[in-house]
Amino acid sequence: MAYSHRTVLLEPAIDALLSPAFGRRSAVPAVNAPPLDGVYVDGTFGRGGHSRLLLSRLAPQARLLVFDKDPVAIAEAQALRAADGRVEVVHDGFASLDTQLDRLGITLVDGVLLDLGVSSPQIDEAERGFSFMRDGPLDMRMDTSRGQTAAQWLAEADQEQIKEVIADYGEERFAFQIAKAIVARRQSGPLRTTGELAQLVAGTVRTREKGQHPATRTFQAIRIHINEELAQLARALPTALTRLRAGGRMAVISFHSLEDRMVKQCFAAAAHPGRDRARLPIPERDMPQPYVTLLGRVQADETEVADNVRARSAVLRVAERTGVPLSPEEAADFVRLPGRASAQQRRGGRAAR
Repeated sequence: MAYSHRTVLLEPAIDALLSPAFGRRSAVPAVNAPPLDGVYVDGTFGRGGHSRLLLSRLAPQARLLVFDKDPVAIAEAQALRAADGRVEVVHDGFASLDTQLDRLGITLVDGVLLDLGVSSPQIDEAERGFSFMRDGPLDMRMDTSRGQTAAQWLAEADQEQIKEVIADYGEERFAFQIAKAIVARRQSGPLRTTGELAQLVAGTVRTREKGQHPATRTFQAIRIHINEELAQLARALPTALTRLRAGGRMAVISFHSLEDRMVKQCFAAAAHPGRDRARLPIPERDMPQPYVTLLGRVQADETEVADNVRARSAVLRVAERTGVPLSPEEAADFVRLPGRASAQQRRGGRAAR
């Protein structure tokens, strides 16, 4: 069954950036309403659903900086740029936000949106190699113009490396058995297609989670590793927080527990920087003040999930910057990574989303 592309949490995400009342009780108004003529960032353009709705609500003087690694998405973004001069297009991942803002002479922004993970068109195109349901080349790169494919990595990595990736990024309890089967399979020839990998994993995993293909976690893990998704997120979160003006907002849509946990922990640490000192005899006036205000968590409602099953796991988290100064070093301390992603982050990352 083919899916037409539907932007997940479309209205809530844009409300999160622009609505003064979002996440607040009516008796507690926003200190500063988000400006409709400000500078905004869509860090994951995809096919432009969020960007188009955001542009429809912004003033003629506003600017929207859109990022994506996918050449197809960039072509779509360039078409939008030709029709709307408020758009700036960056063919790179959101981890390059700091560099790109400097290049454009932008110091602070008014809102940042990240819609994490793989997009529906990427899943539905067999030749991209993301789906175990559609046989195609074992690629999995967000940016097909650079980097190592999944097939190349699986042909070169040792059993321990493969096991760690599947365990850390897929939270797969049969990671050892799957890694062993992949290495053994290489004796008869390399894995070249998604169908071959899916079949191998299905024959290795002894039990299945209800309603889930046995290769789901393995494909997720390899995709995250190939694109360094968590390491890139770990670079982008602190950058966005330090680049938001007072009253500016960050909205992040996550689709699996690893990335959602990172976002949740980062926002919580920024909102409660003195939590680890709460029991110490320190006067309240000397305690660190919040760098952000948490504006809540939103999930797709029943109507959206019924219309788009891929929305069922989506979680939108929103934070608003306070006026408390925040250094890049302080912001970086808010991010915690699982095992292998820590090493990728230290290397600076090669691929952003």
